[in-house]
Amino acid sequence: MRTRTMALRILNQIRHDKRTVALILIGPIIILTLLYFVLNQDDYTTYKIGVVNGSKTFVNALNDNDDYNIEATRIKESDMASVVRDQKYIATVKIDGTRIKVDIDGTNASSAKKIQAAILTAALKDVRHKAESKINDIKDRLSDLPSQITSEMPSISIQKEPSIDANYIYGTKNGSIFDNYGAPLVGIIIFFLVFLIAGINFLGERSSGTLEKLLSTPIRRHEIILGYTLGFSVLAILQSVLITWFTVYILKLPMEGSIWYVLLINLLTAICALTLGMLLSTLANSEFQMMQFIPLVILPQVFFCGLFTLSGGWKMVEYIIPLHYTADALSEVMVRGYGIGAIWVDLLVLVGLCILFMAGNSRLLRKMRAI
Repeated sequence: MRTRTMALRILNQIRHDKRTVALILIGPIIILTLLYFVLNQDDYTTYKIGVVNGSKTFVNALNDNDDYNIEATRIKESDMASVVRDQKYIATVKIDGTRIKVDIDGTNASSAKKIQAAILTAALKDVRHKAESKINDIKDRLSDLPSQITSEMPSISIQKEPSIDANYIYGTKNGSIFDNYGAPLVGIIIFFLVFLIAGINFLGERSSGTLEKLLSTPIRRHEIILGYTLGFSVLAILQSVLITWFTVYILKLPMEGSIWYVLLINLLTAICALTLGMLLSTLANSEFQMMQFIPLVILPQVFFCGLFTLSGGWKMVEYIIPLHYTADALSEVMVRGYGIGAIWVDLLVLVGLCILFMAGNSRLLRKMRAI
């Protein structure tokens, strides 16, 4: 009887907590729906390939590939490496007999392998087409000879098949899955941990009454927010330095650019997560409710930050996701070796989001002071 009473009391508490009920019943459906659309979509990515001197048959074979959406166009030989470096093309091709020189963007090792396989398949079709044309031409010339002579002639075959000599502009030939996703994962981990720790700690300040006492003093609201932000930022700096050092020097994640830019990106990411965690903590009444923001705030950002290849309308969602700008900036620096000229927009957006979240915190504190 007492066990039944306890169970009913728990169910009654949960029934009155609408947010928990919604998370239990609707949360999994939303997450599974996102996973379905993100991971179950066909490969609609258009791979642009520049061809220097391939035949018409070779170019048509690339464009008519049944497995991938490829757009092959003619380019100058002098532009082979530069157009890949500028990310206008994923690969460029120059054919020299049976050797195929390929300059390729290996940022995504899986895509690089797909493209090389498509190029090799097209080259084989081209070689076979040329061989068949020569065989037919020889047969036409020998058609007037006696049948006994032509039947005794040896068959003509391809002695050497084409092979690819790949030059990786970005990435490496033997890049691992961690090399592909390591850069954005660094930002995701920092954002997740700082968001959770800052939110729970700020919630503790509010639930313990410390924040109310501060609001009753002459201290200004923006001074409170700046104080909390600076205080947590010290921990964020230490975390950013430790994670960056560990991933680069211990886990050997490739680092093409300056490590100082990586530290700056990670620090802004941490402050962005910090201010967002503080903002959302005002909507929670307990640590458990703060944890409920993980599937609502963190998981969607993981899906849309650029970690997965998206297409169509889903790709547009990336631009309203804070983690998208972190992942993009880290990839530009760590994988491609770019500097401030390539990431200044991402940094500006992160700074703007930090200011926006801090303003939201200040506004909510004003409401708390008025109560």
